[in-house]
Amino acid sequence: MTAINTVTDLTIDGDVGVITLDSPPVNALSADVRDGLAHGFAAAIADPAVKAIVLICAGRTFIAGADISEFGKPPRGAGLHEVQATIENCPKPVVAAIHGTALGGGLEVALVCHFRVAVLSAKFGLPEVKLGLLPGAGGTQRLPRLVGAKAALDMVTTGKHIGAKAAAAAGLIDAVVDDLRDGAIHFARRVLNENLPLNRVRDKPVLGVEDGMFDAYRKANAKAFRGFDAPEANIQCIEAAATLPFDEGMAVERKLFMGLMTGLQSRAQRYVFFAERQANKIDGLDPDAPLLPVASVGIIGAGTMGGGIAMNFLNAGVPVTIVEMKQEALDRGVATIRRNYENTAAKGRMTADDVEARMGLLTPSLDLDALSAADLIIEAVFENMAVKKEVFGKLDRLAKPGAILASNTSYLNVDEIAAATSRPESVVGLHFFSPANVMRLLEVVRGAKTAGPVLATAMATAKKIGKVAVVAGVCDGFIGNRMLSQRQQQAMALIVEGALPADVDRVLFDFGFPMGPFQMSDLAGLDIGWNAETSKGVTIRDRLCEAGLRGQKNGHGFYDYDAQRNRIPSPVAEKIILDYAAERGVNRRHIDDAEILERCLYPMVNEGAKILDEGMAQRASDIDIVWINGYGWPVYRGGPMFWADSVGLPAIVDKLKQYGMEPAPLLAKLAGEGKGFN
Repeated sequence: MTAINTVTDLTIDGDVGVITLDSPPVNALSADVRDGLAHGFAAAIADPAVKAIVLICAGRTFIAGADISEFGKPPRGAGLHEVQATIENCPKPVVAAIHGTALGGGLEVALVCHFRVAVLSAKFGLPEVKLGLLPGAGGTQRLPRLVGAKAALDMVTTGKHIGAKAAAAAGLIDAVVDDLRDGAIHFARRVLNENLPLNRVRDKPVLGVEDGMFDAYRKANAKAFRGFDAPEANIQCIEAAATLPFDEGMAVERKLFMGLMTGLQSRAQRYVFFAERQANKIDGLDPDAPLLPVASVGIIGAGTMGGGIAMNFLNAGVPVTIVEMKQEALDRGVATIRRNYENTAAKGRMTADDVEARMGLLTPSLDLDALSAADLIIEAVFENMAVKKEVFGKLDRLAKPGAILASNTSYLNVDEIAAATSRPESVVGLHFFSPANVMRLLEVVRGAKTAGPVLATAMATAKKIGKVAVVAGVCDGFIGNRMLSQRQQQAMALIVEGALPADVDRVLFDFGFPMGPFQMSDLAGLDIGWNAETSKGVTIRDRLCEAGLRGQKNGHGFYDYDAQRNRIPSPVAEKIILDYAAERGVNRRHIDDAEILERCLYPMVNEGAKILDEGMAQRASDIDIVWINGYGWPVYRGGPMFWADSVGLPAIVDKLKQYGMEPAPLLAKLAGEGKGFN
C-alpha cells in the first residue's frame, strides 16, 4: 500500500490499482480529498503494472458530496474539474465502487469514471437544488446521457435519491455487486478480459428527448417550483445537454451555477441547512450525557392532534397507548389513524402489512391508568389551563418515577402546568404543529425547572420521529405563535384601514408563503375559540361568525368556496369589514403592496428581536427554523431574521417608527451598530 496523502492510499491487487479515500465522516470533496484523487490517479496511471483502476471509499459511504464548509472561501488544492478531467481521460479503465450514498459532487465524480458498480443498499442523487444550486461539475450534462432527459429532470429539480436497483435499471450504474471491493475488482478484470471500450459518458447522446418536453415539465411543476430560482436553472441545464454539444452545455451549466452560487437564494438555503443542525445544540447541556429511555409512549387525547402525534411514534416503531374519555371519541380517533395509513398504502407508499404493523403498536384505552408504565406521556387535550392542570395532577399520581410528562400546548405557560405536579423537573412542552404527522417542526419548550436529561431526551426523541426540533422558552405563544400574533394584528388593522383580505393574502403569497393570513384563517375555521353565547361583535371575526361565516368548513368566510374549494372574495365579509371601519370612523385609504408587506413582516422581526433579547430562543437561526418548518416561510428567503439582515436592520427600524411602532431594544441596538442578527 502506498499512502498518497492523509486521506488517500493506492494498493495494487494483481493488475488492478485500488485508490481508497478515507476522510471521515462522509468522504466529502474537501481539498485533501481532491488532492488525494489527483495524486492517486497520477500514480496509478504512471504505474505500468496497473491495467485498470478501482475508486473506492472507506467508512460508511462513497463520496457523499461537496464540502459545504468550503463554499464562499478562497479555493485551495486541486480543482474538482481538474480531477474529473484526469479520471475521465484516464487511458486505463476506471471503475467506481459505490456504497452508502453518492450524492452531488460524489455522483459527479462517479459519472466521470468509465464504469460504476454498487452494493444494493447504495443511494444516488444530485441534491444541490435543495441548497439553491445546481450540480456544478458536469452532473446536468452527464446524467441525462445515462438515464435520459426525463429522469435527469426529476433528479436535479427535486434532489431526490434513487436506490441501486433503480439506478441499474436506468443505466446509471453497470452492475450491482454483493461484496464491494471484490466485486469492483472482478468487474475491472472483466473489462480488461473482454477488452471493453472506455465508456466516457460525455461522448454519449442524451436519451429520451421529446418536442416540448421541457416547457411541459415546467408547467406540470409550476406550483412546486414557485419562487425558487434553482429548479429553472437546472431545467435549462438539462435542456442545454439535449440541444448543445457537451462543452457548450458545460459552459451553460457553469454560468448558471455561478449565478446561483452568488445569489441570495442559495445563500439563504445554505444558511438554513446549517441552521437546522445548529438548532440541535442546546446551551448548558452535555451532548454526551446519557438519555432517558423512551421505549413506550402514552398520549392523552385521540383527536386530530393526539392521533397525528401518535402516528409519529408508530412510524418510528414505538408502541403507543392512546387514551380518551369516551368510547365514541376513541373509536373515531383510532379509525382516523387507520384511514390515514390506508390512504398512504393506496398511494403505494407503504404496504398493507406496514399498516397492520403500525396499528399493532397502538393500544386504545379509556383508562388513564393504562399510561402508568409509559416512558413519555404527551397531553393533547383542549387548550385550557384548568383542564391541563387537572390532567397533569392526575399524571403526577399515576406516572412511573422518571417518566417524562409533556404538554402539547401552543400558548400556555408550561411552568404553571408543571406546578400542578410534584415533579416539575420532568415536565416539558412538546408543541407539535398540525397536521402533526406531516409538519416537520416541534417546539420543545424548556420550563424553568425542566431537567437537562429531560430536555436532551425530548430533542433526541424529536429526531427519532423525524422532526426538526427547536428549543423555546416559556412565554405566551413561545417562538412561532408569538410572532404570528404580530402579523395577525397588523393584517386585521390593514383591512380596517383600507386593504381587503385578498390584497393582504396576495402580497404574502407573492412573497412566497403558501397562503396569506385570511385564507389560513378560513382553512383553520373562523369559529375556533369563538363562543356564540358570549360574542358581542367586538371584532371582525366575531361579526363574521355571528353572520354564519365559518370558513372552508361551511363554504363561507373571508372568501366564498365552491365544492372544489376554489375561492372568491366574499361580498358579505367585505360589507362586514366596511361597516366595521365606518362605525369606528376610519377614513379608508389605498394601501400599496409595499406597506402591506412591511407591516405584516417587520413587526414579526421586531418580536423576534424581543424573543432573542429575553432568551426565549437561543439564536436567531432557531427562530428562522421555526418559521420555515412550521409556518411556511419560504426557505429561499432564509427565515424572518435572515431576511431582515438582507433588507437591512436600519431600514426596518425606520419603517417601524413610520408606522407608529416602537423598535425592540435589540433591533435598535444592532441597527445602530451596523450589525445583523446573524
